[in-house]
Amino acid sequence: MSRFLLLSPLLFFPLLSSTFLLTPASGSVFNKLASMSGRGGGMLLRIKRGWMWNHFFLLEEYAGTDYQYVGKLHSDMDKGDGTVKYVLSGEGAGSLFLIDENSGDLHATKRLDREEKSFYTLRVQAVNKKTSWPLEPETEFIVKIHDINDNEPRFTKATYTASVPEMSEVGTFVAKVTATDADDETYGNSAKLVYSILQGQPYFSVEPESGIIRTALSNMNRENREKYQVVIQAKDMLGQMGGLSGTTVVNITLTDVNNSPPRFPHSSYHLSTLESAEIGSIVGRIKAVDGDMGENAEIHYRITDGDGRDVFDITADKVTQEGIITVKKHLDYESKRMYTVTVEAANTKLDPRFIHLGPFQDTATVKITAKDVDEPPVFSRIPYVIEVHEDTEAGSQIGAVTAWDPDATDHAVRYSIDRHTDLDRLFRIDSINGSIYTLKLLDREMSKWHNISVVATEISNPRQISRVPVFIKVLDVNDNAPEFAMFYETFVCENVKAGQLIQTISAIDTDEPLVGHKFVFSLNDVNPNFTIFDNEDNTARILTRRSGFSRREMSAYLLPVVISDNDYPVQSSTSTLTIRVCGCDGRGNVQSCGLEALSLSASLGTGALVAVLLCAFILLAIVVLFVTLRRQKKKEPLIFSKEDVRDNIVSYNDEGGGEEDTQAFDIGKLRNPEVADGKSLRRDILPEVLFPLRRVSTMEDNPNVQDFINSRLQNNDADPAAPPYDSLATYAYEGSGSIAESLSSLESTVTDGDHEYNYLNNWGPQFKKLADMYIGKNSVKDI
Repeated sequence: MSRFLLLSPLLFFPLLSSTFLLTPASGSVFNKLASMSGRGGGMLLRIKRGWMWNHFFLLEEYAGTDYQYVGKLHSDMDKGDGTVKYVLSGEGAGSLFLIDENSGDLHATKRLDREEKSFYTLRVQAVNKKTSWPLEPETEFIVKIHDINDNEPRFTKATYTASVPEMSEVGTFVAKVTATDADDETYGNSAKLVYSILQGQPYFSVEPESGIIRTALSNMNRENREKYQVVIQAKDMLGQMGGLSGTTVVNITLTDVNNSPPRFPHSSYHLSTLESAEIGSIVGRIKAVDGDMGENAEIHYRITDGDGRDVFDITADKVTQEGIITVKKHLDYESKRMYTVTVEAANTKLDPRFIHLGPFQDTATVKITAKDVDEPPVFSRIPYVIEVHEDTEAGSQIGAVTAWDPDATDHAVRYSIDRHTDLDRLFRIDSINGSIYTLKLLDREMSKWHNISVVATEISNPRQISRVPVFIKVLDVNDNAPEFAMFYETFVCENVKAGQLIQTISAIDTDEPLVGHKFVFSLNDVNPNFTIFDNEDNTARILTRRSGFSRREMSAYLLPVVISDNDYPVQSSTSTLTIRVCGCDGRGNVQSCGLEALSLSASLGTGALVAVLLCAFILLAIVVLFVTLRRQKKKEPLIFSKEDVRDNIVSYNDEGGGEEDTQAFDIGKLRNPEVADGKSLRRDILPEVLFPLRRVSTMEDNPNVQDFINSRLQNNDADPAAPPYDSLATYAYEGSGSIAESLSSLESTVTDGDHEYNYLNNWGPQFKKLADMYIGKNSVKDI
């Protein structure tokens, strides 16, 4: 073994000669070396290593302008004759690190930062310059960057948030802060940190090694101060001078505990409310102050004492924690105007650790004043029930109501009846004393109850009114006589025997006796044909007194029956029972009654009667069928089809006012003259009675234009070659209702000189212009 020295800017390392294990994987160079020695390439060799080195150290953050010298690499094979070349490979070779291939000097070309990369692994080999054969195996070495204190400590968070209960003991854990330093922890003190507190004393402290923040002051009260800002510093180099440092902010909040008892700001309170306040209405609010928060500040209120304990109540508002005082009973200003209650406020949840700070309750006195309100009148009873007999005379007093003003002023009250409840005007009331009188006789059988409403009004304030219902019960009086319970159809057979039952009757009475109805039936005189037997159960039997009734002699009998009740005074009535005589079979079944049936049976037999009825039924059916068919038959329409050219007939109405020219000509009359009504009146002129002076037509012998048109219409309807009527226009027919009749010359057979026009003066102002024209013309002719 041989030694050589390796020079480095930092340290000297001994060169050790050793043997090492070679495998075929070591490279082709070593295979060649094995073959030169006469041994197989797959055999293991123990060779002597001529040179090796381990580590180089390089300071980071080099600030020089030249390349930083790392060290010198030298092989034993290098005899200094210039035949050896050093070849560098690995991390950063040729860029960060350069080697002088002749001398083996290694340099760093750039400023290196250990925090980016702390070491570099490189390989070097000595080769023959001429043949490039390796003179020795490639050897690996490490260039380690030597750390300097160039990084300050950094906290994991810029701002921390923490909380701790108020009133905590000294040393209570609050939070833990953590800082890191990018420098090398294994080299020197560059990354060894110490924590300290810059702001937050004397309330909090921090452990130098761990960064744990704890309370440093006892009995910190949230009600005095809730939030704290603590500044923590982390410094490297174990906190020594020259070390780098970093800071962070910790916002600490004291959380609430129930350490503050509720307290009323005042010992007494004064509230007021109207005496008319409804039950449950709010009188006012009071509040006990509690410095705590949330459930620790929840307060329960209750009334513990006072003369208003039964009149008022108090509950807690869950949001504002106020005590809400409400009305529990109706107030009366006239009876009591001032109430006093004692209110207690206490926390709902207590913390046993702070009981010594109590008591956690407080009391206050609340005085409540009732304010006077103008109240409406008050009735002595609600409602009133009055009983009156139905035979009470009109104008009689049947009862009275009483009302008064409950206010201290006690204003007078006036009474009246709401007429909407007494539409029949059966009652009146004395407006001063409230006495109720009848205006008419009452009838229980018409109405058993009368419900009216009485109004009481303060004289000084008519808006203050009260109402009370008054129920008037009409008591029964026996003023109605009994009568038949129903209409009876009674008959007696011609072949009846004496003493036979022909009818059972009963009675009713609209009165209502106290012990029930008891009716007595009798006849007003002795009847030779019938008799009555009272069953004494409010029914009676009608019996025959003889036999041999005949319809030919008497078809019906009238039997007056007297019915009496047993009430006081006794009421009775006579009801007449009509008894018809009928023909019956042997079993007493009625076959026919009355004389009509008797005469019909005498002339026709049963078979003939059936035949007559059948014929009448058949005849009736035929008539109904015929009428039905006639109604279903299609009537001839005035308009035959949409293509009928006569739909376009136009009336030009050129004759001026007064004529029937404001209505189109009735086309229906032209199509179907049979339905024309020659007597229809015109609707566009005044009745004829307004014009008593009327000229007699000089064309009496001329046919009516309507008849002329109808005649021509019939001729053309029968002629298939007649022209169409879509262009037909009527000029001559002015209608039958015109005062002036026709002004057309079609009806005129004489000349103008034969006419007298003086009658135009009698036609009114509408024809004044025409009269001036024609009367003036005739006068000229006469001259």
